[in-house]
Amino acid sequence: MNDLLEKLRANIASVYLGDARAIDLLLVGLLARGHVLIEDVPGVGKTVLAKSLARSIDCRFTRIQLTPDLLPGDVLGVSIYNNTTHEFDFKPGPIFANIVLADEVNRTTPRTQSALLEAMSEEQVSIENRTWPLERPFMVVATQNPTDFEGTYNLPENQLDRFLIRISLGYPPRAGEFKILTTQPGRDALDQLRPVVRAADIVEMQDRVPKVRLDASVVDSILDLVEGTRHHEQLHLGISPRGALALTAAVQALAVLSGRDYVIPDDVKQLFVNACAHRVVSKSYLNNGDDSATARVLRQILDTVSAPR
Repeated sequence: MNDLLEKLRANIASVYLGDARAIDLLLVGLLARGHVLIEDVPGVGKTVLAKSLARSIDCRFTRIQLTPDLLPGDVLGVSIYNNTTHEFDFKPGPIFANIVLADEVNRTTPRTQSALLEAMSEEQVSIENRTWPLERPFMVVATQNPTDFEGTYNLPENQLDRFLIRISLGYPPRAGEFKILTTQPGRDALDQLRPVVRAADIVEMQDRVPKVRLDASVVDSILDLVEGTRHHEQLHLGISPRGALALTAAVQALAVLSGRDYVIPDDVKQLFVNACAHRVVSKSYLNNGDDSATARVLRQILDTVSAPR
C-alpha cells in the first residue's frame, strides 16, 4: 500500500508544482473518507491540485462550476417525464461521482451550497422521498476564493464543519514557479496524466485508517486541545465532538500515509490547525472579520498543551 501511495503522490506532484505539504493534506482527506476545502486567491493552482488527484485514480470524476444562478437540482439531479413510459425518470447530477470538484464553492448561493451537505455527511443523496447511496470512494474537493472578494457568499459554520481539512496553498516557491512558467504543466501534463491506483485500492486503504492504533496518551492530548478551544478567551466557538472525531480520523490517516499503523504525537501537531481552524470562530473574526486570528489562537493552544511522551 505504501508503494501505491508513493505513486499517487508522485503522479500529483508531476503536475502540481506548489507546496508538497498540500498534496499530503489532500491525501489525508482522501484516506480518512473526508472532504477538503482548498482556499486561496485565484491562480495559485487550486483546481490543478484537485484535478490531478482525480485523474490519478481510476474512478469517476466530475466538476461543478459553482455560479450564483446554479440551483440544487443542477448538483443533485432532476426527474424528467418520460412520454414513452408515462413515468418520471431520475437523471443523476454531477454529485454522483467518486471525486467531485466543487469549483469556487462560495460563489453560489447558500441554498445550492446546502445541496452538498447530506452527500458530504452520509455519502448519500435524498431526492423526492427516495435515497440513493453514493459509491465509494466519495470525496468532495471544494475550492473557494477569499470571502472579501466580490461575488462570494460566506460558507456557514455547519458547512465548513463538513470539511475534514482546509488547505491554504499560498504562492509557489521560486523554483516551482520557474518550472510552471517553462513547462506549463496545467495544460498538456494534466491532460496526459493517467491513473496509477484503482478505486478499490483507495477503499482498501480507507478501511485501514480506523484500525490505526491510538495510544490513550494521544487521545488525552487531542482532548486537551479540544478543551483549550472551548475555554479560550479569544474564541467565541470551540471545537465540537464532531470536530474532535475529524481530527482523530485525520491523524490516523496521516499515520497510514507515513507507513505506520500507530499515531505519534507529531501527527496531531501537524494537523491540528488544518483540521480545526475552520471549525472554530474567533472574536476577532466576529468583530472585524480577521480570519487569520483563528489560526494564531490555535497555535497558541498547541504551544500550551504538552505533547505525550
